[in-house]
Amino acid sequence: MALTLELIRHDIADSLGEDPADIPVDENLLDHGLDSVRIMALLEHWRREHGVEAAFADLAERPAIDAWAPLLGAS
Repeated sequence: MALTLELIRHDIADSLGEDPADIPVDENLLDHGLDSVRIMALLEHWRREHGVEAAFADLAERPAIDAWAPLLGAS
């Protein structure tokens, strides 16, 4: 399965115990409770499941779904 914007959103919401609809794609995810440990866990999951090659530093620099999508190769 290809990584998509909605799948990224779903995975983030799941890690935060939130509804995906409550996670905006264009806002700073740190403001919604995402922390560095969760970012690392998500990144490792996406590496295993989707072959993502993004670096943690790239995700931490701009923690928003719309910024992550191209870095993660989302379609």
